[in-house]
Amino acid sequence: MKEKTVSGLTSKARLLVLLRNKQGEPLSGSLLAKEMGVSRVAIWKTVQALTQAGYAIETGDNGYSLNPKNEKDFLYPWEFGEKENMFFHYMNTGSTMDRAREQALRGAAGGSVFTAEKQTAGRGRSGRTWVSRQGGLFFSFLERPRLAIADYSLLSLVTQIAVVRTVSSVCGKKAYLRWPNDIYINRQKIAGVTTEISGEGDLISWLSCGVGVNINNPVPSGKAVSCAEITGHHLSRRAVLNSILNEIEKVRKKFTSVAVYSQGNRALSAEWNSLADCVGAKAVVFEPEDKTENYSIGKPGKILARGIFSGIDPAGRCVLKTEKGTLYFNQGTVSLAFLNK
Repeated sequence: MKEKTVSGLTSKARLLVLLRNKQGEPLSGSLLAKEMGVSRVAIWKTVQALTQAGYAIETGDNGYSLNPKNEKDFLYPWEFGEKENMFFHYMNTGSTMDRAREQALRGAAGGSVFTAEKQTAGRGRSGRTWVSRQGGLFFSFLERPRLAIADYSLLSLVTQIAVVRTVSSVCGKKAYLRWPNDIYINRQKIAGVTTEISGEGDLISWLSCGVGVNINNPVPSGKAVSCAEITGHHLSRRAVLNSILNEIEKVRKKFTSVAVYSQGNRALSAEWNSLADCVGAKAVVFEPEDKTENYSIGKPGKILARGIFSGIDPAGRCVLKTEKGTLYFNQGTVSLAFLNK
């Protein structure tokens, strides 16, 4: 059951705001109780709950204090202010995509966000695994758009654009998109996006997007990189998450109006293509046989076509120009590998 709010914030959120504003200086229980309009006992209980959650709140003769130097990068729902009731946090779960599906079936509202400290069965595309080591950012968000199932790729494109923009900003280095759902810096994977949809008739009833970003976590191989490696210091996962969610709203408002949809999403696909680094490169489309996220052209699989990658079309399909003509591939089980990239 969600905690009742006071002035739009729960007691945990309000108490943290008051303590953080004092930058480590103590606040008495009586003053906090007056500010929050609750009893001193309620303040004590809230402090205890936050301490058990891992916050280093110190209790002294002069009251309670929170040293900013001891702050941890928490993703608890109350860290997101008035949007707290839209966040669900798990210390350890199989996959945030599984939690998003469960809540969608229970009627969770569009805009709900699901975060995890660790995933034991993180999901990549087409059932592949996503290595989810602690320190990374793993989350899914739920949408209930009034869109045709045929347009399911639109929100995936919006999310990919938002993630690549955010990663570029926080790392101070240009990040690029690679079809169908990866983000790279220096030819090393730093983030990925996956989607799941459920529909009724020809309309989407709900859609979830899962996002994984290597923030402060160790990466599985030299083919991957983290934000901390690039910047040389740890970053706040909470700040990155907020930035991605804000950027998603900006991209959606700019590119997903009814007018854009009626034009076949040309503006959205053009923006995606402008952020991709391999348009014009030689590539192959193939069906990999393994189920790992780090597949490559050198592993077993069925090659479907060879040609020049020409970006995506307004439907989000891969456009490959071959000797026999132009071919189009939907996001699905096929993969794209670039030669000499």
